[in-house]
Parts: sequence; structure tokens; C-alpha cells
Amino acid sequence: MPEKVFLNDKLVDVEQARVAATDSGLLYGAGLFETMRSHNGVVFRLQDHLDRLCRSATALSINHSFEKEFLTEAVNRVLRANELAEARLRLTLTNGPIGETADEHEPTLLVTATRLQHYPPEFYRSGVTVALCPYRQNPTDPIASHKTTNYYPRLLALTLARQKRAAEALWFTTDNRLAEGCVSNVFLVKHSVLQTPPVGTPVLPGIARKTICEIAARQSIDLVEKDLHISDVLEADEIFLTNVIMEVLPVVAVERHNVGDAQVGPLTSRLREEFLRAIETECGGEPGETPSTPKDTEERQA
Repeated sequence: MPEKVFLNDKLVDVEQARVAATDSGLLYGAGLFETMRSHNGVVFRLQDHLDRLCRSATALSINHSFEKEFLTEAVNRVLRANELAEARLRLTLTNGPIGETADEHEPTLLVTATRLQHYPPEFYRSGVTVALCPYRQNPTDPIASHKTTNYYPRLLALTLARQKRAAEALWFTTDNRLAEGCVSNVFLVKHSVLQTPPVGTPVLPGIARKTICEIAARQSIDLVEKDLHISDVLEADEIFLTNVIMEVLPVVAVERHNVGDAQVGPLTSRLREEFLRAIETECGGEPGETPSTPKDTEERQA
């Protein structure tokens, strides 16, 4: 069965999907995207993703004429069409083809879905190493804290990290505050207190980050959002990273420096379990309406 994508207003075969050569997202990176995941055919916290997309579109003057109900249906149609229950999805919104006047802009919408590929199990058993990013995050950059299609600096930093056999790289601001990973938010644990940079650092307001903060509140885990520096990173008892695909990823080393006893920490393990429970609880299989159970889907795609 050919892979289906949703482009602008309809489902099309991926080979038939075409974007204009004058699209502002292609030419200038004038666009936004959301990376999402589904479980049991239900996209985890889809409305949070759409809310973030809309906020960023308003802040960055990205033409956004699509209603949330329309976007929700587009996402679910892609899942159904590709018979995916466990999926990685991407919703991309650009300012569309460039016309002679600003009023001629029509946004481009693209929704894709592929089978969810998890991070290696050993990453969660033994933890990962992160590198220190050689670049800096500028708090005055207008796209800071937004998930834009101008993403190459992040991918370049991630490539450099992997050349050092690290799974991620930690970004700091131009005034030396801890910000985030290339594709993740970062949490530290010190004396059983959870610490993370505030959204205003600025950092991307991650959906997984928000979920962990909510879990901490429910579980009466002390959480502090504050400015953090390299000394806090090096003195942390535990470190972990979050996004909706990696979930809660334990960090046991920052380059050659061990984090704590270089083992996956107890609070990290607890929060990972609670995060997975949240996905299971919230994705009960109703809104996505895929025609297959996860087991059936895996058997067909094997």
C-alpha cells in the first residue's frame, strides 16, 4: 500500500505530493513543525501540540488559516490511511508560496506518519553520554523557543555530538545559562529536587517537558524552574532528557564527566515509568480510530 500524506486539503500518495518551488518554507525556513507520536492509534497530547503550533504561528507571523478541528482530522486521517497505531508523525506548516504581495500567501500544510522507531533499549538501561554544544542560543533570536523549519543548526550540533559518540548535545545561552538539548528539554536532579531551565530562558516549551512537570506536581516531587549553569550540570546527581519520542532518557555522562555514580538514577527511573503510564492512560484507543490494534499493525509491517 503506497504511503499516504495529507497535503493542504487532501490525502495523496507520498510520491505524488508536490510543494511549490517558491514555497517560503523551502526558500527561507519560514515555517513551523510539530513532531508527535501515537499509541493505540491516538496521538499523545495532540491538542497541546496544536496549541503550541498556533502560538508560534501568531508570534512569528506564519499564515495559519487552519482550524484545530481540521488539523486534528488531518492527523487522524493520515494514521487511518497508513494503518498505523504506533507512529511518529510530523505536521509542517509554512507561509506557503511567495506571491507578488503579502496578501497572496497561502499556507502549505503537510502531515506525514511513519512507524514509530524507539531509541535503543540499552539507552534506558545504561544511560547515555551527552556532549557540550559548541554553539550558543541567543535569547534575542526571534525564533528561539519556537519549533521552526530553520532547524539545521540543531541537526549540525547533533551530528557533532554523535561524532563524539554522544546521544545529544546540551546548548547554553550566550550568557552561559543552560538551555536545552538539540531535540530535547533537559532536567537535573540535585538532592532529590528536580530542576529545569524556565521556558523564558528561552527554551522550547516541550510537550514531554510539560508532562513531566505535571507528573512532578501530582507526585509531590519538588520541582524548581530556575537559571542553571555548567556548574549545576557537573554537580547534578541525575540528568535526563525529554521529548515525546525519546520519552525520559537518562544521562550518565557529560563528555568525560560522570553524572553522579554513572548509573541511571532512581528519580529518573520513576519519572520514566510515570511518563510511560501517562501515554498508556491518555492514549486509550478512541480518538485515532485506526482500524488495527498495535499487534496487528506490527505484524502487517514486519
